[in-house]
Amino acid sequence: MNWTAFSVFLLFFAFVTVLGFVSAKWRRGDMDLIDEWGLAGRRFGTVVTWFLLGGDLYSAYTIIAVPAAVYAVGASGFFAIPYAIIMFPFFFMVMPRLWSVAKKHGYITASDFVKDRYGSGFLALVIAITGILATMPFLALQLVGMQAVLDAMGLTGKMPLTIAFLILAVYTYNSGLRAPASIAIVKDLMLWVTIIAAVICILFAFDGGIAQIFSAAEAKLSTNNPPGSLILQPERFVAYATLALGSAMALFLYPHSLTAIFSSTSRNALKKNAALLPAYTIILGILALLGFVAIALNVQAKTSSEVIPQLFLRLFPDWFSGFAFAAIAIGALVPAAIMSIAAANLFTRNIYREYINKNCTPKQETNMAKLISLLVKMGALFFVVLMSKQDAINLQLLGGIWILQILPAVVIGLYTNWFHRWGLLVGWLCGMGLGTYMAISQNLGNLYPLQIGGQTVLGYAGFYALIVNISVSAAVTVVIRAVGMKAGVDKTSVEDFEVL
Repeated sequence: MNWTAFSVFLLFFAFVTVLGFVSAKWRRGDMDLIDEWGLAGRRFGTVVTWFLLGGDLYSAYTIIAVPAAVYAVGASGFFAIPYAIIMFPFFFMVMPRLWSVAKKHGYITASDFVKDRYGSGFLALVIAITGILATMPFLALQLVGMQAVLDAMGLTGKMPLTIAFLILAVYTYNSGLRAPASIAIVKDLMLWVTIIAAVICILFAFDGGIAQIFSAAEAKLSTNNPPGSLILQPERFVAYATLALGSAMALFLYPHSLTAIFSSTSRNALKKNAALLPAYTIILGILALLGFVAIALNVQAKTSSEVIPQLFLRLFPDWFSGFAFAAIAIGALVPAAIMSIAAANLFTRNIYREYINKNCTPKQETNMAKLISLLVKMGALFFVVLMSKQDAINLQLLGGIWILQILPAVVIGLYTNWFHRWGLLVGWLCGMGLGTYMAISQNLGNLYPLQIGGQTVLGYAGFYALIVNISVSAAVTVVIRAVGMKAGVDKTSVEDFEVL
């Protein structure tokens, strides 16, 4: 047991716990309304939105997984860098339009928009179920990241993790989205301090200069099975590009990303964030390079999730390791809270209110969302306790393939309602089925060797499935329109997408 690291860790964890509870009074509204509990009244400005989205997107799993991938395979692990670069122009073009129509009509979820855009409750239900299914393993991975730092301090077993998530469950129930928003500010500041300290320590750790890191990494990666490399090999180009592009398009389709976006106060705040959020890519780039640093320092890890905790123990004194571990653990709390709120919003608004209790009051709706947020967290906890870490990772990869299949209905729907609701449903079904088949055939991996003209093209299964999804949606729409089947009633107007 590393008592010094644990003491510092406990101090900061206690601080954010208190902050989570008192956040309920921050810009307080009527917490019996789901708009207030689940979206904080849509009152977050540019700065808070920046921290909230940063805390949401750059989670504990990101901090753990990106350098671990580079540690294991080298250049291929850097796909997260172009992915992060691509996603913000996508964010700038798409999300202000979605925010505008959501603000105008009071939408809480993407399914709310889909229902009104295409006049289809069933399509909205499908989108909601897809979002919930994709979110659950993502939430579980935050626990994997937290478990990694607890293990590094000597807190083995599931009880410390269980206690931490029970605390999270209670203050999320009490404070709603305000809790992760306030904690995200602390988490991001701690993460920046940790990264700056890591860079300084690295500069002093290598007498032979930075080149020593890359030389050691190149030598070690070539001995791996299969071999890794510092430079991306030509046969990996398509896989690298499609994985980066597909992941960039998928990220802001996740319910937790959209929840953070809907909570913003204006289109202008979102546009400013599209310009400011790339600053986090600096952190992401340094995090990725830490994988090479771990190789150069001969860090030995039994599993990929141990790489960064073991590296921090090597680089930092014990007290600062505790600080860094607290940053990672808090980096699990923020997205976990938002994910549970987002899943609860989807279930309550698009399943409970639509199919179980159509006459529910606003208070009943909010209370149901609070209850579901607790159940979602408990489900994720049991998921991690009962399954292996690799199973959680594999299912999250599958979740990324799934969430990408709602892009035609949500993103393309922001620009045109040409697609017929039944075309989108059939396309979604084909995309989900094909993407799932590809993943299962590769032992739940997300890369699939597609045979084209006698050549094997390794690419992202989700991207391949999306192409099929859009193609089928278009073909079915053409056929349906040719036979004269009516489309659903569109309750939106052109002006709704440009509301300031």
